[in-house]
Amino acid sequence: MRILVHDYSGHPFQAQLSRELARRGHEVVHSTCTAYVSGKGDLASNVPGLRFATIGDGVRLRKQAYVRRLGQETRLGVQLARQVRREKPDVALLSNLPVPVLVVAAAVLGRLRIPWVLWHQDVTAVALRSFAAADVAPSMGLAAKVFGAGEKWSARQAAGIVVIADSFVRVHEEWGTADKVTVIPNWAPLDEIAPVPRANAWSARHGLDGVRTVLYSGTLGLKHDPALLVRLAERLRDRGCPVRLVVVNDGPAVPLLRDAAAARGVELTLLPFQPYERLPEVLGSGDVLVVLLDPDAGRFSVPSKTLSYLCAGRPVLGLMPADNLAARLLRQAGSAVFPPREQALDDAAVWVGEVLSDPARAERLGKESRALAEREFALETCASRFEDILAGVIGTGGSHP
Repeated sequence: MRILVHDYSGHPFQAQLSRELARRGHEVVHSTCTAYVSGKGDLASNVPGLRFATIGDGVRLRKQAYVRRLGQETRLGVQLARQVRREKPDVALLSNLPVPVLVVAAAVLGRLRIPWVLWHQDVTAVALRSFAAADVAPSMGLAAKVFGAGEKWSARQAAGIVVIADSFVRVHEEWGTADKVTVIPNWAPLDEIAPVPRANAWSARHGLDGVRTVLYSGTLGLKHDPALLVRLAERLRDRGCPVRLVVVNDGPAVPLLRDAAAARGVELTLLPFQPYERLPEVLGSGDVLVVLLDPDAGRFSVPSKTLSYLCAGRPVLGLMPADNLAARLLRQAGSAVFPPREQALDDAAVWVGEVLSDPARAERLGKESRALAEREFALETCASRFEDILAGVIGTGGSHP
């Protein structure tokens, strides 16, 4: 098969899937969007049969400038459509696309009669409705309706749909697309993110050796309430367990974190996204790793950073809804999950303090994290399922009504 995989975000495990499909003899073009700023995976290590491509070169998305962003994303959709026309794949796999990009791509793929599979990572309409309800962006109410219609229409055009959790199935039942849904949970690359010593070259470079650290690495939006990280560190300090809060992120949360840490006297190391090859050292530098997920996203978003954290073999604190798939994984690994609310921070601080004061417990939790990752993240099984789905949709005519 000639396969076009477009992962808008450039995440590690999507690139790993493309490498595995190429190893199995398929011709794969793996496309990503450079305009979307996030922690990227290994987008350089080629294997025979794999070629990397991009859209959005020279552009940086203005995430908070919603009108301008809509125009940018529509133009990115046109770029992706042109890429599809050039590559002429037998089948396409699309992941993490904003709705404007998705709609344009779906329309062009349908016109070209190229079958495609939606790898549904987030339900955009649900996220926008929660923004509107929380008064983070009240104007999002109308946008949720418009984008929801676009997302639903696109799902109906797909020849197949892969979702990352059972909770997504109900949405597709409402949309009339559940008959082509397969559930395949996300994973993280075990061979690329392996445990490393706590004291390593990266931690030494940033002055973190011998310093108790609570670390967050990954995408961090305002809806996550990033100040919770600062208030958690403040609670730990007040309990006689001072820590250095380390946040690796680029985006709108950065000035908020800097101001909150200065106002509360919290020690903060704030760094931009790091090269992917340094990620094991970055995560290895955290004595406790933290995941944030807002309450409304609980059933329809599974933060991939959680999966990387487990691979890194560290204790993990989840400030997230208890019914999220990632929360269930953390509990299985013996780590802790608390609601992402101010009222839960005292209990969360108690747990972190206990882990930091008990090296044997921290080591045990780290080993349990890695062991769970090794049980759950079998690439061969996931790749075979995707391979079967992609092969199965070829010849469907490119879309379903």
